[in-house]
Amino acid sequence: MLVAVNVAFRTDDAVRTDLVTNVVYLAVAAALMSLPVVKLERGRLTLTGIIAVAAAILLNPLDATLVSLLVGIENARAPWPLLGNSLTFALATSAGALVSVAMGGAHPPAFAGRVLVLLTVTLANLVLASVALGLLRRESPAAVFRHNVTASFFIAFGYFALAGLLISYVLDGSLLGYFLATIVCVLALALTDTIAGRRVRRVLESELSDADRHLFHSRAVEGVVHNLRNHMATALAYLKEIDPRKLESPDRESIETATDAANDAVAVLRDLAQGATPKVSYAPNPVDLNELVTRAVGMARSRARGKEVQLAMHEAPTDVGVKADPLLMREVMTNLLNNAIDAVSHGGRVDISTGRRNNGWPYVSVADNGPGISDDHRHHLFEPHFTTKEGGTGLGLFMSYGIVREHQGQLTYEGGRRGAVFTVSLPPFNP
Repeated sequence: MLVAVNVAFRTDDAVRTDLVTNVVYLAVAAALMSLPVVKLERGRLTLTGIIAVAAAILLNPLDATLVSLLVGIENARAPWPLLGNSLTFALATSAGALVSVAMGGAHPPAFAGRVLVLLTVTLANLVLASVALGLLRRESPAAVFRHNVTASFFIAFGYFALAGLLISYVLDGSLLGYFLATIVCVLALALTDTIAGRRVRRVLESELSDADRHLFHSRAVEGVVHNLRNHMATALAYLKEIDPRKLESPDRESIETATDAANDAVAVLRDLAQGATPKVSYAPNPVDLNELVTRAVGMARSRARGKEVQLAMHEAPTDVGVKADPLLMREVMTNLLNNAIDAVSHGGRVDISTGRRNNGWPYVSVADNGPGISDDHRHHLFEPHFTTKEGGTGLGLFMSYGIVREHQGQLTYEGGRRGAVFTVSLPPFNP
């Protein structure tokens, strides 16, 4: 399709002759601007879009295609999306370049034409990416579009628009133009680095706050349980010293009832102690997260059918073996899935996916399209007995957080008004 577009509109390449230095400059800038990455609520932000916009405005369709192919290649972080990512960028940029030539002929268009080129590149990118991701995730392109067009997207759109337009005006083939374009790129890189640093700091502060609160409540529970178990042990010891055979029938029944109640209380306290600090029994072999997710989804289907909730599972094609207690991790997956199903409205959607992070850690992510979690509630997520569900106990997330931490992993939350995303990251299995 990309070749067909360039062949069909090859006359536009002859209309506008590009400076080789401009093409080389934008190609090199595409590689450099792909280095910083900022994670957003859904997806990530790179600066390659700035180069795609500038290339579409300044270059003819063929040269813009070549530069945007480099943008797509540099922007791909894994082998499998390489082709699709490159073609998406190239087709969108080619469409923008065709508009640019139509509006300006041999020279870049005026301001209104450049804005139209910018809108063309952005819209084409959104449509193509939504279709590609929809096919990959087996959901409608409209749903992908709704999930990704967030406040962060509009901020990034304005960011790319301003920088891309500035570069298109200053990059005129002169040394001063290259110098000014470089300044724009450096400023964009610096701003992105600041945004990335702030986000990382915010995430770390949030995780530290979650860990502190969980540790505080766990120690409080452990302390109470420890004291109560001591008192119950004392009471049981005295009850055992009483010989029921020496008592009258009513008194004997009372002692037996009190002993049974005390034993039940000790059992409950033992369970509470294990809940506060779960005891992990690691499996001798790697635990496959894909297998855990499959079993958890199977157990949750009945609950989902009651609300006609669509469950979508996306298994990682790569190895996602972790060092874990399979029983406890199944409990975590089940808790997260049940919470997501309860959070969405009738006919909603829950996606559970596995993969590997850049640091090599396998992860499981559960995302829903429910109302999300407010900022006020966000700070109480992993506290015991905190719940927004009617009839909920508020122990599911608390227990899950403790289990994941005992595995030396992380349970994190991301989301907003468009839904919630809970992600479990675990250390890989190392024999």
